Amino acid sequence: MKELLSNLIESLREELKQYGEMLALLDQQQQLVTRRQTTALPDNVNHINAQAEVLAGARAEREQRQRNLARSLELPENTGFKVLIPKLPPDYQPLIDALVAENNELLVRVQARARQNHLLLSHCVDLMAQLIHSIFPATKPVMYNGNGQAPGIVVPAQSLYQAVG
Repeated sequence: MKELLSNLIESLREELKQYGEMLALLDQQQQLVTRRQTTALPDNVNHINAQAEVLAGARAEREQRQRNLARSLELPENTGFKVLIPKLPPDYQPLIDALVAENNELLVRVQARARQNHLLLSHCVDLMAQLIHSIFPATKPVMYNGNGQAPGIVVPAQSLYQAVG
C-alpha cells in the first residue's frame, strides 16, 4: 500500500509540474503576441504542442496509479479522489488532497489562459483579414474547410499604377 501511495504522490507532483510548464508556455505566448514578437510564435506553438503530449502522458500515468490504488482498496477502478482520499491512511490524506486541489487549480488556470490566448490570436487574425481586405477589396474572406485548409487566394491582376494610384 505504501508503495502505491508513494507512486500516486509522485505522479500527482509530476502532473502538477507539467501543468506549471504549460502555464508558463501559454504566458510566454501571450507576451509574444502583446509585444508583437510574432517571429517567435511558431516555436512557441511547437513547444506548447509538445508540452500537451507530455502533460497527457503525466495525466495518464497518474490515472493508472490512481486505478491501481483503488483496486488495492477494493474499490472500482474509476473511483474519484473524493471517495478515494477518505479511504487512505490519515497521514496521507492531507498531502494527496492538497496535491489534487493544486492540480485542479492549475488546470483551471491553464484552460483560462488557453482561452485568452485563443481569443487574442483570433483577434489578430481578424485584424489581418481586415487589412488584407482593405488592400485587396475584391478578394473574398478566407473560409476554411472541415480539414482546416483554406482554398488558394486569387489576387486580381492590377497594374502597379492602379494598385498605388
